[in-house]
Amino acid sequence: MGEDRSRQGAQSRGEVTDAGQRFQFYGRRKGKTLRRHHSALMEDLLPRLRVRLDDPLSGLGERRWLEIGFGGGEHLAHQAALHADVSFIGAEPFVNGVAKLLALIEDGSLENIRIHDHDARVLLEALPDAAFERIYLLYPDPWPKARHNKRRFVSAETLAHFHRILKPDGLFLFASDIDDYVAWTRDHVTASGLFREEGDPSQPYEDWIETRYEAKARREGRGSAYLQFRPV
Repeated sequence: MGEDRSRQGAQSRGEVTDAGQRFQFYGRRKGKTLRRHHSALMEDLLPRLRVRLDDPLSGLGERRWLEIGFGGGEHLAHQAALHADVSFIGAEPFVNGVAKLLALIEDGSLENIRIHDHDARVLLEALPDAAFERIYLLYPDPWPKARHNKRRFVSAETLAHFHRILKPDGLFLFASDIDDYVAWTRDHVTASGLFREEGDPSQPYEDWIETRYEAKARREGRGSAYLQFRPV
């Protein structure tokens, strides 16, 4: 899950986003050719669910959760089905992942999901303060080469946004099977002074569903850490 395109063999050149050319995007935007029905969902359903950056909470309820880099959408759709009283925003720039989530939304008749299908950093800038109960960042692209570490999504800037948009008793949930990224996240959180860690990192979160990335990690002999951070 997360923006995990490097695990699919993609270490592409950077792409400048459209949002004022402020952000450099790394990774793939699209993989294999979409199936006909997935293409139809992208044309017909996605426009109705796309987040409006000028009014990003439009149509959402009082309880809101955010997932950044939802991959194929398994976890997001699972949580949305379990928590009909919660409104979800999912951010994912990879076209094929967005199409898969749209199919899950259609199959499950899910009405509580909205989608941002571009760079999540643009969305973070548009979101208002204290708007979310939870933020999920699950199995994000680890960018394992040292010279690429700066591309990791967890940074001082994104942590500041997370702290701003979370409710005071909210949670930032980070899961990864890459020990170095787990340590990186803890180090950045500590340096920020904005969160405190809680919970048992060896235990999956409540209502957890195993994702394709977690299953792949297990097959390759890697365990996962499930970090929980609460604003201070």
